[in-house]
Amino acid sequence: MTEPRPLLLVDAPSLYFRAFFGIPTSAAKAPDGSPVNAVRGFLDMLATLIRTRRPDRLVCALDYDWRPHWRVALLPSYKAHRLSPTGGEVVPDELTPQVPLILEVLDAMGIAATGATGYEADDVIGTLATTQPGPVEVASGDRDLFQLIDDAKPVRLLYCGRGVAKLQDCDDQAVQGLYGVPAAAYADFAALRGDPSDGLPGVAGVGEKTAARLIGRYGSLDGILTALDQPGSGFAPGLRAKLLAARDYLAVAPTVVRVARDAPLSPLDPTLPTAPADPDRLLTLAEKWNLAGATRRLVDAVSG
Repeated sequence: MTEPRPLLLVDAPSLYFRAFFGIPTSAAKAPDGSPVNAVRGFLDMLATLIRTRRPDRLVCALDYDWRPHWRVALLPSYKAHRLSPTGGEVVPDELTPQVPLILEVLDAMGIAATGATGYEADDVIGTLATTQPGPVEVASGDRDLFQLIDDAKPVRLLYCGRGVAKLQDCDDQAVQGLYGVPAAAYADFAALRGDPSDGLPGVAGVGEKTAARLIGRYGSLDGILTALDQPGSGFAPGLRAKLLAARDYLAVAPTVVRVARDAPLSPLDPTLPTAPADPDRLLTLAEKWNLAGATRRLVDAVSG
């Protein structure tokens, strides 16, 4: 029996930021001198993923809100260090105009790209991974998405922390090996440990090993908080004091860290095309922006 082909969910911001910083702007320019390094790198990453993973469905998830109000209301420090003086996200000036061009190329290819007002790309991925038929593969360099791994469906994370060419194909056993907790407990583990890249302070004095040990003993953050109120629950006095001091933070952190599974998405067709939806427009974009090689590699990948 033929194995079913996966739905590939691509964390587009994660990949195009990685492409921008991985390829010098001087190495990829349009005829008018505009940098297209993020576009070229992103398209090549996408082509590699399609060629090696062979999905029959693909959706690129977008950040319609990189710092949602409902998360900030619970935890004001959430991504606060990435705020620009004008209130938006700090994004390199040479990257900003490349994002609409990426979306233009995806549209000409007929590859689905979507977001949800008030939600991050992570939440779009979480919703699609939950609501769409499996198997599902998620491509991202964001460790928070370890929480979506589900061996039963299955949902796997193609972790691109070292790039698409060196991605880690992760199931639940991989998360256990990396962090000592099951994938389903990763969000609680991250809340305890903290994550400076997202402005999560964590519990002072609690690192990865202690967080994993607590999850292993009490099962979840809810179990830990319940045990704090029970005499003889086995906490060392110093650790109990640290957890009690962080109780207000721990009450809200899981909601901030957990990806949404119910983001309001517009209907979409995730079917991966086998040829460009608008070849003339794709050719025009390729010529105008010096993307002939990258678009050809993407077309070759989808045509199989």
